[in-house]
Amino acid sequence: MGGDDARLRAVVSLAQTMAAAHTPRGSWRAAALGACEALGGSFAALSVWERGPGRLRVLVNAGQRAEGEEEFPEAETYPVHQFPEITEFLHEQWAGGGEPDAWVETADGAADAGAAAGVREYGSGYGRERVAALRRRGRGCCVVAPIVLHGRAWGELYVARPVGAPVFAREDADFATVLAAVVAAGISQTERLEEVRKLAFTDPLTGLANRRAVDVRLDEAVERHRADGAVVSLVVCDLNGLKQVNDTHGHAVGDRLLERFGSVLSRCGAMLPGALAARLGGDEFCLLTVGPEVDDVVRVATELCERAAELELGDGVACGIASTGDPIGPVVSARRLFRLADAAQYRAKAARSVKPVVAGRDGEVIRLADSPPRSPHDRRHLRGSRP
Repeated sequence: MGGDDARLRAVVSLAQTMAAAHTPRGSWRAAALGACEALGGSFAALSVWERGPGRLRVLVNAGQRAEGEEEFPEAETYPVHQFPEITEFLHEQWAGGGEPDAWVETADGAADAGAAAGVREYGSGYGRERVAALRRRGRGCCVVAPIVLHGRAWGELYVARPVGAPVFAREDADFATVLAAVVAAGISQTERLEEVRKLAFTDPLTGLANRRAVDVRLDEAVERHRADGAVVSLVVCDLNGLKQVNDTHGHAVGDRLLERFGSVLSRCGAMLPGALAARLGGDEFCLLTVGPEVDDVVRVATELCERAAELELGDGVACGIASTGDPIGPVVSARRLFRLADAAQYRAKAARSVKPVVAGRDGEVIRLADSPPRSPHDRRHLRGSRP
């Protein structure tokens, strides 16, 4: 019973730590470390099967990593034909009503007969790549458990022990199968939470970031500016002529105009490393950058205005820029930068400017941003009321 109790506690601990993770990476790491500890391993990895390119991509390496193994590798992938169990053996077994059991492999190429019963014969070519990998990395044996989500192979849980340690037995493989099922449940929960987070920070019409995402990123950007002087620039755009398009052609056509301009904004924003393209709401959009020089931001915003003017519908865009790289006075809050960018955009719209208006390069903008609102309905008043 002692062993059973320990394994039950390990299952509960694994589920709890994955549930407590706040990010996909945190969930992957919790899964690998929890399985490694539960199985008495020294190393564990989690891999996902990417069907399009036909490869297993390693998400996390945890525990005692060999030389060259990164915790969260950016490009550690393996052609799936080198590890065909996930696509061939498992598919055939499931089709026959079987379960996706784990299996054991050893560095000498001979698995424990009880652990690997019914899985494959090593002489058939299966397992050779894993055996070679075990030898290269100084590991003596491993247990591999498929991870199944929604009835489909999602990836693999891999736990290894060093040379000289006891080889995984049949009961270890059975327990690895249980752990993989717990990991699958945790991954499913993480994916659902990520989808919720994505929806919370994404504009559903254009697919751009939404106002909530901008608020969070801008607060972080201003804090970084105050800490190390990073250049923070905000481009605020107002799409001209949307109301006329809606009144003349209908809101479905107006939505297509918003989507089209969103694509143009995304394309132009990609010219500025790390830029966030967003729809603030209605016909208002923005670009937020941290790092690029203000002249580069002005150049991209100018191209944005030109491309917007070429759209089949609408009447171009009014564009305002505020950047800490220009003489705009101290920026101690996100609200200050937003008011300056909005005032510059307000100025561009009033002047029907075909180019962006830049705070600090237009004498009226700072005065406009700092003046009291003319009425409770003044757009600058509404912008300035942001917490």
